[in-house]
Amino acid sequence: MRIATLLCLLSWLPAPAQTVSGERIRAHVKFLSSDLLEGRGVGVRGGDLATQYIATQFELAGAKPAGDNGGYFQKVPLVGVTTQADARLTATGAGKTFSFRWLDDFVGADRRQRPAGQFEAEAVFVGHGIVAPEYQWDDFKGADVKGKILILFTNEPTADPNLFKGRTLTYYGRWTYKYEQALRLGALGAFIIHTAPTAGYGWEVVRNSWSREDPYVKLAPGEPELAFAGWLSQSAGGRLLALSGHSLEELLKASESRSFRPIPLGVRLAASIRSGVRVLDTRNVAAMVPGVEPGEAVVFSAHWDHLGVGTPVNGDVIYNGAIDNATGCGILLEIAREWAALPHKPRRSALFLAVTAEEGGLRGSEYYGQHPLIPPGKTAAAFNYDALKPFGRTTDVVVSGAERTTLWPLVEQVAKRFRLTIKPDPRPEQGSYYRSDHFSFARYGIPAFSIHNGNEFAGKPPGYGDEKFREYNSRHYHQPSDEYQEEWDFTGLEEMARFGFVLGLETANMRGLPAWNPGDEFLPAREAALQAGRSR
Repeated sequence: MRIATLLCLLSWLPAPAQTVSGERIRAHVKFLSSDLLEGRGVGVRGGDLATQYIATQFELAGAKPAGDNGGYFQKVPLVGVTTQADARLTATGAGKTFSFRWLDDFVGADRRQRPAGQFEAEAVFVGHGIVAPEYQWDDFKGADVKGKILILFTNEPTADPNLFKGRTLTYYGRWTYKYEQALRLGALGAFIIHTAPTAGYGWEVVRNSWSREDPYVKLAPGEPELAFAGWLSQSAGGRLLALSGHSLEELLKASESRSFRPIPLGVRLAASIRSGVRVLDTRNVAAMVPGVEPGEAVVFSAHWDHLGVGTPVNGDVIYNGAIDNATGCGILLEIAREWAALPHKPRRSALFLAVTAEEGGLRGSEYYGQHPLIPPGKTAAAFNYDALKPFGRTTDVVVSGAERTTLWPLVEQVAKRFRLTIKPDPRPEQGSYYRSDHFSFARYGIPAFSIHNGNEFAGKPPGYGDEKFREYNSRHYHQPSDEYQEEWDFTGLEEMARFGFVLGLETANMRGLPAWNPGDEFLPAREAALQAGRSR
């Protein structure tokens, strides 16, 4: 960027926003992703160090404690479940029995949170496992699947671009929905057959994510859950389906049709699962900078956790999570520092949240949604940062979901000030909107989205951003090699921090509270939240 252009851009920024520093963000990323923090696992030493560091930085910045009992921490009660390596799974059909190997062929967890569990039941193929009345789609057609094991694919049917939202994945395509729907229908368990096209990532990502301890909200006495929720590798899934006389390709094609009906496979699955079960001592970190008119707030969030210590890859067992998500935490801390330094505070307060257990299914942000420090009806918006790429400055920004809210004109205005082109989600088929913590806020009605740098890197040739994404996704995502690199360029993260700071400041000063657009899936929750807020 030329000096004259830079000076012109900075001239309209609030004075503290001009001092947002990419090098300070770098320092946070370097420490939070160091081996000392052991991958920032949940409920272990590394996670405790990370949260203590973040709380200390909030305090140094001048942001006030907003957690439990006047402190910086909001305790999140979770149970950790670790499937033991001697887990056994067999499939019997057509006079044959196959045994599947833990990690190589299958992964998953006993969601009943028991130290030992066994099950044996009939397997039923249910396509993509979707019931979506608004799209006239029902993979179950009234079939009774109680007590059975569901076999299915993740994602959504893709043969007809007019189905669902076309290339953009809805929540029906997320693996979390698949297990939720299986539980609602009384299934005993569910296995997703992995393919790289349907999942959007390789088996190693599934294996690395599911071979460690998984956090769950502690079950109430008698509360139902799946005996097992897991994944089968593509080769294991193919062997299972072959026992029924079907092929993976055949059933994937069948699942693309609206007329699809569940297919009993004539196969029985049996498992013996031992699990390590422990209470997790974990927490969200919460800090606030009060506004002139306390009571309402804007939220900034990022998840502090990663995968901790896990399966060795090339001899390395520490899953450092430098990009995912030390980058988001570094930006969060820098925005908090800038906000606290404002000589004249805006109308609304700013709440800064570093949340736990995102990698385990958005558990920390979901707990916050259920136990908010600021009621949803008093929360103007939530801006999230997750896994930004420190490869330089981009000329574009991705704010997927912002167009669904009444904040959209403001987002466009701020992007124009920064001379940033707003780009749509470059990979909408991966359902990114439902994979990060902003989704937890949206479920409770709060207009929420993540702020992410785009793919058009200044000074780089066309296609550079796509190439860097493919490299990261295939070689480093959820792997020990997601490590800090000294040569990284943090100017892009600095700009995304400034963009979010200005957008948050404008939101904190605007008249009235933003909402979701008419017809949006989250609008009913917003209307209920605003009504509850008016009655307080």
